[in-house]
Amino acid sequence: MPSGTSAGARGQVAAAVLGGALLAAGLLVVMAEGSGPADLYAAPAVAWKTAPMVQTVPRPVRPTQLASGSLMTEELSAPPSGLGGLGFGDVMAPKSQASGTLTTAVAFLAGCAVAVAAMASRFRPQAPAPEAPLAMAAVTSVFGHQDLAEAPAVFGKDTDPTCLRRRWEAMLRKGQDSICKAIEECDGEGKFRADAWAREGGGGGLSRVMANGKVWEKAGVGLSVVYGTMPTDTINAARQRQANYATKELPAGERLPFFACGLSCVMHPRNPHCPTMHFNYRYFETEAGDWWFGGGTDITPAYLDEEDMKHFHGTYKKVCDKHDPEFYAKFKKWADEYFIIKHRGETRGLGGIFYDDLNDRDPEKIFAFAEESLNSVVAAYVPIIEKHKNDEFTEGQKRWQLIRRGRYVEFNLVYDRGTIFGLKTGLGRTESIMMTLPELARWEYAHQPEPGSEEEKIMKLFKQPREWV
Repeated sequence: MPSGTSAGARGQVAAAVLGGALLAAGLLVVMAEGSGPADLYAAPAVAWKTAPMVQTVPRPVRPTQLASGSLMTEELSAPPSGLGGLGFGDVMAPKSQASGTLTTAVAFLAGCAVAVAAMASRFRPQAPAPEAPLAMAAVTSVFGHQDLAEAPAVFGKDTDPTCLRRRWEAMLRKGQDSICKAIEECDGEGKFRADAWAREGGGGGLSRVMANGKVWEKAGVGLSVVYGTMPTDTINAARQRQANYATKELPAGERLPFFACGLSCVMHPRNPHCPTMHFNYRYFETEAGDWWFGGGTDITPAYLDEEDMKHFHGTYKKVCDKHDPEFYAKFKKWADEYFIIKHRGETRGLGGIFYDDLNDRDPEKIFAFAEESLNSVVAAYVPIIEKHKNDEFTEGQKRWQLIRRGRYVEFNLVYDRGTIFGLKTGLGRTESIMMTLPELARWEYAHQPEPGSEEEKIMKLFKQPREWV
């Protein structure tokens, strides 16, 4: 075989190998990096310009292949079309037959690689574009809650330390401190994280949350103090009863100055034999002269210990009897009726006391009752935890606890008036509202406790509440 032919064959093989490499590299780059259209279209020109085997000739010529295999040149009257930027004496021509084949192959196959890569890039799934930051800015401006480095001495705007609003906030903050301290001591390892926040329209709060404690999976105690103006129809939606309030007669949509201050708590222990506990104590007033108190403490066990329930209910019966002998029966019934998961036909737990819109007597007397109720949380609840926090339990008992936690979530998100009101109006801080939910919960399709089991025993009480004291 003539040496020229052998060199040409070797050049074409090299061109094929290089072209295949370019094709694979182009596909990989585009699939991995997502090259833009400009990069794709520019690549053939770059490949041509960087090809090593080129030179310029002084006159415009066209290479012509002869039958003998040699080259001859044909004069041109103008530069070849498609070679923009080349002058009349600057046309590219190969140094040799082999180098010409190689150069042409490189440019051609580079173009093929880019073309295929462009198609791959077009059909490659694209990541969704990030949402415009303006959307988040709009949400922030509507709900207007800002984190603070530390809590101020007073969240309310009253300067008189003897007024009811100021004393109510101080009482709740003192209760928050004492309850968190007692829970930390009982847990032994967990500590509460404190988050202070300010509300754009007025007020703020202090959320204290323990996560991943030794005894408590999650425990939160949140203070909220908000004030400003609110439409009268929103104020009316904040209470359970509509009678005997001045705002009821005002036109819907008319804005009215208001003040609201409350302390909420939910504690979810790890051990299935330790019950969940919830309390909330709040005060609300408007410039129209309306005011009312609401609150209560309730308990949600996964397993029944009758002595525990007698202790819990007995503690609050003593508090109620001290202030009004009719309080316990009235507020215990109110709790049984309020904490119902209607779509399940069962209660969330085993009750306690609950009241709302309470304004039928001197506010100072209701204040004193609420204060003693709050101060009785530790005495009513912590001894039960101390009794059971080291109890052994099975995987099945933990599973049942998580199923009951699922019921807790259902009630809070579907029926709890405080949760719904806070989320819909934007008055509450979302993180503080949602701190009441457990970290773990479970839903099983059509689950029913085994007949005669401890789970069925307490389930009957969720279906039909009973008296404990």
